[in-house]
Amino acid sequence: MCGIVGLISQKPVNQRVYDALLLLQHRGQDAAGIGTLDDGMTFHVHKAMGLVRDVFRTRNMRDLTGNAGIGHTRYPTQGCASSNQESQPFYVNAPYGILFAHNGNLTNTAEVKEQLYKLDRRHINTSSDSEVLLNVLADELMKASPVGVEFSPEIAFKAVRGVHKRVKGAYAVVALIAGKGLLAFRDPNGIRPLCFGTQLQPDGTKDYLVSSESVTMVGLEFQFERDVAPGEAIFISMDREFCSAQCADNPQLNPCAFEFVYFARPDSLIDGISVYGARLRLGEYLASEIAEKIDLSEIDCVMPIPDSSRPAAQQLAQKLGLTYREGFIKNRYVGRTFIMPGQEMRKKSVRQKLNAMPVEFKDKNVLLVDDSIVRGTTMREIVRMARESGAKKVFVASSAPRVMYPNVYGIDMPTRSELICGHGQSAEEVARLIGADAVIFQTVDGLKSALTDLNCDITRFDCSCFDGEYVTGDVTEEYLTALEAGRQTPVKKLSEED
Repeated sequence: MCGIVGLISQKPVNQRVYDALLLLQHRGQDAAGIGTLDDGMTFHVHKAMGLVRDVFRTRNMRDLTGNAGIGHTRYPTQGCASSNQESQPFYVNAPYGILFAHNGNLTNTAEVKEQLYKLDRRHINTSSDSEVLLNVLADELMKASPVGVEFSPEIAFKAVRGVHKRVKGAYAVVALIAGKGLLAFRDPNGIRPLCFGTQLQPDGTKDYLVSSESVTMVGLEFQFERDVAPGEAIFISMDREFCSAQCADNPQLNPCAFEFVYFARPDSLIDGISVYGARLRLGEYLASEIAEKIDLSEIDCVMPIPDSSRPAAQQLAQKLGLTYREGFIKNRYVGRTFIMPGQEMRKKSVRQKLNAMPVEFKDKNVLLVDDSIVRGTTMREIVRMARESGAKKVFVASSAPRVMYPNVYGIDMPTRSELICGHGQSAEEVARLIGADAVIFQTVDGLKSALTDLNCDITRFDCSCFDGEYVTGDVTEEYLTALEAGRQTPVKKLSEED
């Protein structure tokens, strides 16, 4: 998962792109980058490993001149997480010169990479699927704009149509084309989010902001206009003239359900659904499951695992008539363990990330609510902390269903061996593995209902990591096996002896 932003304005954009990346930091903490376009023809780029606040210094910002820019926060899902070469934005010099940032994950990277080399004579220098996608876009732009043909938005849209035909998977893209403008587009299934907004200027013109999440519109005082539709491309010229076109043959909106469960900020609006509202509804549906499976008289209080599970925990406590308490204090100066690369680093960082307050646990039966249980390592440590703090019984509830299948669209949990439910483990088995008295999971139907309650126009969500149904239709058992074999570092599966 990554965060992307694009801004085109009548005044310098470097500070505002930086501010937008701060608001998207939750989408990736591995690396950050900003690229600007100066005088319409010269790119300036700075990118490095680390958090946004650490990557950029005053001297870097001074060099990022220009009235158009894009930015990226990286959360690696393909390629080498330790390589700054794979930080974005990426650049190619032809045609025109393109600066490019991508959120998502392609599912036919190997095939397309081979075609690019053998047929299109394009060399990919990293193992990043984003560089593959950039070169496909560049090749399609080359085909759409032969020598002697003047560039137009329709040429950009024709190129995006070619991209949609060649690549599969999840992708939301922002790209600066030297001398031309800002291009943004979304995959035909709309798996990864993308939206745009405007800001009226004193002379009556508008600045345009494109972003992964609407929270950046609020933070930068832009008017949220709408989501980019699945398969749609938008183009804003250097003179800030706006054009859009549908570039896919059969677009269908199938947004990623995990965005609402965990990744997106609660104050964002994605495809007409409030992320905060979705988490409240997840709490209501989860409450029904808890009432069926646990004697409520055994629960003294409900506690969230901060922060993303808090709305669900508050709502289910209210619905069940249970006491709500905050038993864990989060250290906000430690990175999110789910995003941090490496299983051992996640496990060791849990106690740095959370402190349990014994006064809330001593001699109580507690129901801990988390947004999801993916690998189980973090939750096992949390259950242990609760018991060490004096809890008599520890029940665990997940506002998401069991994560049983790899996610191939941009979330770093691609192998079954890494998932605590990767071999179909029941809630009872998970409870034994993490040391809880009981575990209650959201149902897949409950998850879908919580989201469709808020936008009934969306008929399907990508719930592939929960139900194994991959919306792009090209993910086979052979593909998953090859993906698992290609993991750079095998991860030890959680066991009761760990």
